[in-house]
Amino acid sequence: MLDKLERFQITILAVIIALGAILSAKIVTSGLAHDGISVTGSAYEIVKSDSGKLTFNIATQAKTKAAAYQILKQQLPIVEKYLNEKGIKDITIKNYNGYYSYKYNQTTGNYTNEIDNYKLSQPIEASSKDVNLIKEVAIDMQNLIDKGIDISEAGTDYFYSGLADLKVKLLKEATLDAKKRASAMLKANNNSVGKIQSVKMGVFQITDVDSTSVSDMGINDTSTIDKKVTAVANVVFKIK
Repeated sequence: MLDKLERFQITILAVIIALGAILSAKIVTSGLAHDGISVTGSAYEIVKSDSGKLTFNIATQAKTKAAAYQILKQQLPIVEKYLNEKGIKDITIKNYNGYYSYKYNQTTGNYTNEIDNYKLSQPIEASSKDVNLIKEVAIDMQNLIDKGIDISEAGTDYFYSGLADLKVKLLKEATLDAKKRASAMLKANNNSVGKIQSVKMGVFQITDVDSTSVSDMGINDTSTIDKKVTAVANVVFKIK
């Protein structure tokens, strides 16, 4: 008798749980039809830089400031001639920086007040629309070093002039991608994507083509000629 009662109670409990699940599903589906769905879409494009800049310093030193500057005056024309012969005409000579270095006392382990040398650093920027030329010259800077010119802190930057228009295009594509994702998610519930309720633009990631790096602050890599520009859009759609 007790076994029959237990089986009856278990059956009743199962029925109650099943009805509760059905009712919950109806409530969720009903609420879903009046809510919005938030989806993140993305889009990217590979672009080639259309301008480049080579930045480097000429370093000189001598016992006096005047002597260090005279060395620089002799070296600058050599550097400019080298760049011109390579095909780079856009050259910017920036203000030099200099400072005195002081002699070091080995006995006390301290620097003295006696001047040892005056060190001078002359920043130079060489720009061109030919990005491959900039890369070539950057690699070939050893020729200047072989001529006795102390080249330091050399680096290259590559830029893409159509970035502003590309960002607009990619944001549109990222929004469409978000819509496709939302549609796929809602299809299982027999719902569809409605009007856009809000759109929030994410940060752009401008990286090397093979990079998978991302940053909350965005990335703007200028070290490579070929770049991958990625846009992200966070979109809220009305569900219908």
